[in-house]
Amino acid sequence: MQLCELNDYIGRLLETSRFRDYCPNGIQVEGRAEILRIASGVTASQRLLEAATAWGADAILVHHGYFWRNEDATVTGIKKRRLAHLLQHDVSLLAYHLPLDAHPVLGNNAQLAQRLEFLAQGRFGEQDIAWYGELKQAKALGQLAENITHSLQRAPMVIGNPSRELRRIAWCSGAAQGYFEQAIALGVDAFLTGEISEQNVHLAQETGVAFIAAGHHATERYGVQALGEHLARQFKIEHCFFDMDNPV
Repeated sequence: MQLCELNDYIGRLLETSRFRDYCPNGIQVEGRAEILRIASGVTASQRLLEAATAWGADAILVHHGYFWRNEDATVTGIKKRRLAHLLQHDVSLLAYHLPLDAHPVLGNNAQLAQRLEFLAQGRFGEQDIAWYGELKQAKALGQLAENITHSLQRAPMVIGNPSRELRRIAWCSGAAQGYFEQAIALGVDAFLTGEISEQNVHLAQETGVAFIAAGHHATERYGVQALGEHLARQFKIEHCFFDMDNPV
């Protein structure tokens, strides 16, 4: 398929035009026009670029791309090396940030809920990217932590009483620790996100609402992977997900 067709299709699918984001969504670096192989990954790091081009990708699909708001606009250092690699290999980079967090089926939070058996009931937070609902089956905090470790292949940091029974939960992939107070106000028993800040510990201890930091990378592996698989089925192109592990 053609790159322009792919970009238009994803834009409609993820409704990118309705989001006020911190970076451009869609084509960030233009490569060859015809797409037969698409690689996906969480972040457009040098490691991912090299793995994807070695595999023979025509385009690379990521959640964390380039050209973030307020970053240095000069093309030097790491940015120069990354862009040079893409241009040298004539490979496109397509990035989708908030639209990929929010999509009701392919998004990071939808995919996270599917893996952890959360039943979504509503949205909250910036542009409604965070979700809340119930566990499919009530369980102790310690048991949920074990399930997360098994499902995400990463042990989470958990602040709370391991024996406390949980029923209601809120979640948002990535660095959404700033939504913790909003989650508490919703009356949930626990909040899950990727990262944790110092003040979240005190809020968890003083409110009794558990805080679960399951990893920024670990919670955002699944949206871009689901999108890549969807594109492969839809357009009969090859897709390969590259999981460049990150402990954060």
